[in-house]
Order: sequence, then C-alpha cells, then structure tokens
Amino acid sequence: MAVSQTLVQRSIVKTTSFWKAGHTPTLLASFFYFDLSFMVWVLLGPLAVQISTDLALTPAQKGLMVATPLLAGALLRIVMGVLVDHLKPKKAGAIGQLVVIAGLAWAWLGNLASYGHMLTLGVLLGVAGAAFAVALPLASRWYPPEHQGTALGIAGAGNSGTAFAALFAPSLAIAFGWQNVFGLCLIPLGVAFAVYMTFAKDAPSAPPPKSLTEYLHVLKDKDAWWFMFFYSVTFGGFSGLASSLTIYFNGQYGLSPVTAGYFTAACVFAGSLVRPLGGIVADRIGGIKTLSIMYVLAGLFLFIASLGMQSYVGALAVFVLAMLALGTGNGAVFQLVPQRFRKEIGVMTGLVGMAGGIGGFYLASSLGYSKQVTGSYQLGLTIFAALAVTALVGLSFVKNRWRTTWGSAAMTTAKI
Repeated sequence: MAVSQTLVQRSIVKTTSFWKAGHTPTLLASFFYFDLSFMVWVLLGPLAVQISTDLALTPAQKGLMVATPLLAGALLRIVMGVLVDHLKPKKAGAIGQLVVIAGLAWAWLGNLASYGHMLTLGVLLGVAGAAFAVALPLASRWYPPEHQGTALGIAGAGNSGTAFAALFAPSLAIAFGWQNVFGLCLIPLGVAFAVYMTFAKDAPSAPPPKSLTEYLHVLKDKDAWWFMFFYSVTFGGFSGLASSLTIYFNGQYGLSPVTAGYFTAACVFAGSLVRPLGGIVADRIGGIKTLSIMYVLAGLFLFIASLGMQSYVGALAVFVLAMLALGTGNGAVFQLVPQRFRKEIGVMTGLVGMAGGIGGFYLASSLGYSKQVTGSYQLGLTIFAALAVTALVGLSFVKNRWRTTWGSAAMTTAKI
C-alpha cells in the first residue's frame, strides 16, 4: 500500500512539474494547428469513394490519389524544417497555413474535373502535412529532456485531425457535394490560424540557423537513418491506413462511404489518442522498450488484417488494435529523437517526418495496386507487416549502442 501511494505521489509531482516546465499556450496552439492541418492533409481519403465514382478512377488511381498528399507532405517537411530553423517555427507555420487556405479556396472555386486536377490538389494539401515539421519543434524547444516524450506526445496528438476528416467529410459530401467540402474546411482552418497567431510563441532558447551543408551533414549520422526508418513504419502505417481505410471498408465489405468513414474515424481516433500515451510511457520505461513492444503488436495485427476478416466488425477490431500500436510507437520515436539530436531537432523533425510520410505514401499506393493486380489488399498489408518486423530487428541491433552512448545516464536524465 505504501509503495502504491509513493508511485501515485511521484506521478502527481512529475505531472505538475511538466505543466510548469514549458509554455502551455504554445503547446496547445501547436496541437490545434497540427490537428486541423492533418484533417485537411488526408481529406482525399474519406472523399475518395465519391470522387472516384464521379471521375471513374481505377483502384490504382484511387490509391495514388489518396497517397499523393502523403508524399508531397513528406517532401515538403524538409522545406518546412529549413524554414523553421531560419524563420523560427511560428513564422514558418503561418506561411504554411496561408498556402493551405489558398489551396483549399482554389479547390472549392475551381474546376476539379480530371484525375490530373486531383493530383495537383494532393500536392497542395501536402503543405498541410508539412505542419508536422513546425508543430513539434515549436513545442519541443520549450521543454527539458525529461518531458520531451510528454510534450511531443501532446503536440503530436494532432494526428487526431485525420479522424475528423473520416468522420465528417463523407456526410458533408453527400449533403453539399464533395467539392464544397473544401470550402467548408476554410472555416475551422481560419479559427486555427487566429488561435495560432494569438497564443503560439517561439522559445527563447532556439538554436541558431544552419547552412544547407549542416543539414546534409546530419544525414552522415547513421542514427538519423535509423530514426527515419523507424518512423516510416509507425507513422507510415498510421497515415497510410488513415488515408486508405475508407476505401478498404467500402471495397472489401460494401459499406457505404459514410459508414466506412465512421469505421475509419474509430481506427484513427485510437491511433491518435494514444500518441501522448506513447510519449508518457516512453518517458517512464524508455523509448526503446516501448517501441519494441509496439512493433511486435503492429506487425501481428497487420498480418492478421492481411488474411481478410470475414466480418467487417472483426476487421474494425483488428485495425483499431493495429492503430493503437502504431500510434503509441509514434510517441515513442519522438521521445528518442530529441535526446539524440537536441540541437538539430528542427531538421531532424523534418527528415524523420518526411520518412513517415513516405511510408504512408507507400502503404496507401501499394494497397491500391495490390487491389487492382491481385483483387485483394492482402499483399500490401503483408509486406507492411513484414516491415514492422524488420524495424524490430533493426531496433534490437542498435539498442545496446544507444543505451551506452548518448542514452547513458551520464548523458541524459531521460530514460532511453
């Protein structure tokens, strides 16, 4: 009983110290900006059934259409990472939000009558996906090492915006037409922009801007590549499924776009809401241990999903479990990154985020091609499950070196 009370007291003390350690308005503004940006980023996924019907798209075209914002967002995260270091996070985020608002206005008022137009829109929506490279450094720079997992978990919970897209976009498309959904999105984005400009502040201890050579220098460090690979699996799985599950439930089980959107929202909410938990658990037991467990679970549930559940309820349960594992893994990766690359957190957020987006692009597009070539989604899901196992093997390979070098007790107060 005494031990239990002691643990509770320590937990309360740590939680209290967290809220006093940084800048809460910036943390919450980062979350809100990130949340609505991600809502827009994956918007084509929940709308894909209606769009593909009107434009007569093939399964492969459908897959590539919903994957294009993921790839564009991945590549633009590097650009945004550079802007974060040179202009500071707040200004970089403001620029990105204005570009996305302009792109949505074009999509709403323009003539989206071809597959090419949809791919162009996908590139513009990719700017919203690049918000990742702004929101995380904006929050991270305010907090000490022992609170990085919690802070980045809260900011990174903006992944939940992908659930709002799945929850509301199909119904709005039926009521107002899918093109008008882009116009309706301007309302919450305008609110998010006002909140961001009012409450977000740059941390006073920001590192000095780096030259392009210094950015490229980070890629010479093998740990940078490991983190990129690890996040390409956790966030790649999350974002790829968030963009594809509406199509999956519609094509595999014949569910209506609205019902398929509700199912997708349930999966995405699960993966989003546990991201802070992943950071908190990683702060308590170490990012390596947390991430290892999550790779085992993610690989297992994705493989089960690849077998093709007889019931859509069973499929929903399996995908929710897979997303819980992937979402927790996202939080665990970003508990580790600031410990290893504290001074390069801006560029590393861009690089690691880019890799995550590329992983999502691969999964979403491969599911479309798998469906078109083989008639099922099994091959695409099986290969991604194998990638989770590969990531687990890679993490086992580097964990001893990490724990005895930059992750040692002599180097950081955080648990690695």
